Amino acid sequence: MANIAISLSLCVSLLFLFHGCLAQQQQQQFWQSMRSQQQHRFRAKTQCQIQQLSAREPTFRFQSEAGVSEYWDASNDEFECAGIEFVRHQVQPKGLVLPFYTNAPRLTFIVEGSGILGTVIPGCAETYESEESGSSSRYSGEEGRRGDRHQKLRRFRRGDVIALPEGITTFVYNDGDAPLTYVSMMDIGNDNNQLDFKFRKFLLAGNPESIDRPQGEGRYMRRRGEKEAQETRNVFYGFDEELLAEAFNADPELMRKLQGREDERGIIVRAEKLRMVLPEWESEDEERQDRRRGYYNGLEETFCSYKIKRNLDHPTSADLYNPRGGRISNVNSQSLPILNYVQLSAQRGILYKNAVVAPQWCTNAHSAMYVTRGSARVQVVGTQGRSVFDGEVSKGQLLIVPQNFVVVKKASQEGFEWIAFKTNDNAMNAQLAGRLSAIRAMPNEVLMNAFGISRDEAKSLKFGREESTLFSPSQRYA
Repeated sequence: MANIAISLSLCVSLLFLFHGCLAQQQQQQFWQSMRSQQQHRFRAKTQCQIQQLSAREPTFRFQSEAGVSEYWDASNDEFECAGIEFVRHQVQPKGLVLPFYTNAPRLTFIVEGSGILGTVIPGCAETYESEESGSSSRYSGEEGRRGDRHQKLRRFRRGDVIALPEGITTFVYNDGDAPLTYVSMMDIGNDNNQLDFKFRKFLLAGNPESIDRPQGEGRYMRRRGEKEAQETRNVFYGFDEELLAEAFNADPELMRKLQGREDERGIIVRAEKLRMVLPEWESEDEERQDRRRGYYNGLEETFCSYKIKRNLDHPTSADLYNPRGGRISNVNSQSLPILNYVQLSAQRGILYKNAVVAPQWCTNAHSAMYVTRGSARVQVVGTQGRSVFDGEVSKGQLLIVPQNFVVVKKASQEGFEWIAFKTNDNAMNAQLAGRLSAIRAMPNEVLMNAFGISRDEAKSLKFGREESTLFSPSQRYA
């Protein structure tokens, strides 16, 4: 009997192990099939002739009824090299960012505030239901009694990184009492963008915002601003009203409202009485438990119910931590599988005053670093040992660091916080200094002959910093 029990237990254990391995394999096959077209980053490589980098602020400002959208000038060399565009949205309380979709995948970071995100994924069911009390309806029977049905809604908050594939319709609502600010990087160099090398937004509602242009800007800015303001309309605008009415089986007058020919509110409108039903916000204990698990079995997550966000502001999310230096949190396709499809990742950094991030380069991705708080001195060195940036970056500025360019950051007295979006789902860094550096990994004799130094100097170079990546302020040169 004992042998039978042992054999039975062993069989059950092997069965569970087999199912676990099969589930992980199915998950990997699912995401690999979703990215099967992404064999390379660009269909046609761009020129990356970077002579100088700049910490840039938004160039174009579009005013809407309940918020502002600000875009960076994508004609600059570093944007074209990285194949990205960048935008910042500021949404007032009760502001609704009207539905739209894009031709390129996006990564979004919530800088301030909280709200509700709606995603509409083609082919997925309306899994959320709500009753419509106190409203009259022309419909009767089962549909009238059921009330409203729609696809999944998600709450987000400060510190969330949100991944959004191309072609997915999204809308955002600020249901809080404080302004909402978020930034997004659009990866127009992604191979899933089959259009030209330009970010395109397809509006399902609303019309373009009015543009506020700073005085004295160049020809490109005037041309782009005027063109967008004149030509950008929602997708219903170009259709014939009668044909739309037949498609929707609705009144042509309603179709004219969809086209919004007289609507001048922009794409962020005020919605004071908007009510959306969604589950209660998950507790921090549940979030921490989910972070500890970090395990997806490949079966319970489908394209319709995938996880698209992860919070990087909570201290427990830190991948690197130094009590005298700061902390860094990463999100990649290992912790958020949808990033395997969009081929993007992100890094959240919080650097204490006068602390330093080790000189490093990203081996397989470009980086777009947006400053969320404080300031820092940053140096970037490119090819042929040429310094391409040496200056201060502060809150609200964006610095793009091309692949393999070496960057070092030193926080100011007020500290330094940033979010960096990267154009690879598993971006990897290599360091010049610290316990994990390339210098540390080389034999003493190689360093002695390479730099013409003594053995003691080689040891000092290798072991001068025992910290890994985040360095506390140096006492030697304080």
